[in-house]
Amino acid sequence: MLAWKTQIKEKSLYNTPPAYSTYVAMLVLRWLKKLGGVATIQKINEMKSRLLYELIDNSNFYTNKVEPKYRSFMNVPFTTPSEALDAKFIDEASKIGLKTLKGHKLVGGMRASIYNAMPVEGVEKLAEFMKKFEKENR
Repeated sequence: MLAWKTQIKEKSLYNTPPAYSTYVAMLVLRWLKKLGGVATIQKINEMKSRLLYELIDNSNFYTNKVEPKYRSFMNVPFTTPSEALDAKFIDEASKIGLKTLKGHKLVGGMRASIYNAMPVEGVEKLAEFMKKFEKENR
């Protein structure tokens, strides 16, 4: 599909190249290279997830049921002591700009998706909110 010969032979009707997706991928790859490459983003992602997992693991309020060796660097699931507090957490977090924290529909609780584009500052803001929420809702 991306071979010019194929496009010429088929009079540009073989398949439309995904121009926008290719452009966005280029921008992301340039950003990643400028940042320092895959090794750098891996260190950043490990640090972001470690911040949340350590907070959860050292808390008597938050729970994560995933064994440490199976935990994701990208999605950190957790719960509070009750479904009512989970709902309150999601509502209050949303009011201060912490969005899309609602957990999977089959599991419930919360899920912090901290993919590459999530800055460290966003994870730190979530961690600070979690500490405050725990203190106010014990």
